[in-house]
Amino acid sequence: MVGNVSRAAIISDRRITGLSAEVIAELVAELCPLWHERHQARLASRQRKRAVGAGAKHRLVFVDRLLATLVHLRHGATHDVLACWFGVDRSTITRAVGEVWPLLAERGCTVSPGVRLRTLAEVVDHLGSAGRTGIVDGTEIRVRRPAAGRKDRDKFISGKSKQNAVKTMVLTDGDGRVLFCSPAKPGSCADITHARQLGLVKLLVDGPSVEILADAGYQGLGAQTGGRVVTPPHRKFKKNAPDWYKEMYERQRKAHSSRRIRVDHGIAHLKNWRALTRHLGRREHMSDTVQAVAALLSHQQTAGLTSARQM
Repeated sequence: MVGNVSRAAIISDRRITGLSAEVIAELVAELCPLWHERHQARLASRQRKRAVGAGAKHRLVFVDRLLATLVHLRHGATHDVLACWFGVDRSTITRAVGEVWPLLAERGCTVSPGVRLRTLAEVVDHLGSAGRTGIVDGTEIRVRRPAAGRKDRDKFISGKSKQNAVKTMVLTDGDGRVLFCSPAKPGSCADITHARQLGLVKLLVDGPSVEILADAGYQGLGAQTGGRVVTPPHRKFKKNAPDWYKEMYERQRKAHSSRRIRVDHGIAHLKNWRALTRHLGRREHMSDTVQAVAALLSHQQTAGLTSARQM
């Protein structure tokens, strides 16, 4: 267990956790009661020979459990290293990380103090009510190669990167603030297929009028959504195009790209967390990892905007 001085040094240095001390304090105040409630429920759910509360006490308090999870997500530190750092057994760190990151994933993306978006439907409604433009794109995260003989082994091979990967759909606003990260799908899934499976087309057709910018991987959704999904202009002439058409096409393509680039900035902020650069854990946990990092990043972005407005 780290001492008070070491704990204060970890919290005060944003390079270690990726979050400010104020955001960490808010996370502790919000998640500690939830963690304690779930922990007590697990203890009471099984047959016991001793009363709840008997036996050895926790050596790793909740603040340290949260800090260990943040360092693991931010820097990809192994559980062995964290165990040496916090002075506990490796299994304690593994259990702590496994308990905390689902709590982070369930928080959703923070758009303003007290307002969070957890589903794609809530994001579409938020953009429609605020009259803002959304930007969507897919990103791949490298994962371990599935074991030989597994039936769905080839599904994880990405046709784009030629590597074993999972794919998630990221939706940001016009400023690049992360509003939604989808559950992970195998890397062979096309961007447009992933969007359809998530129900984006139905939400845009039945929901409010929202403009969604997308790249060429989503061409076809514009016709299905009544023009709500805007993709780069289609190149009409592939050969022997007139000079005026080439100039017009490049001008339109660059204008669309300059508006859509914000989603790449949002994805870059996500990839600053080492757990999303290359995931070395179980592929089944990838969805919780992506959504936990998105929740942390959006909370930090909202806190930074709020403090900037107050200055």
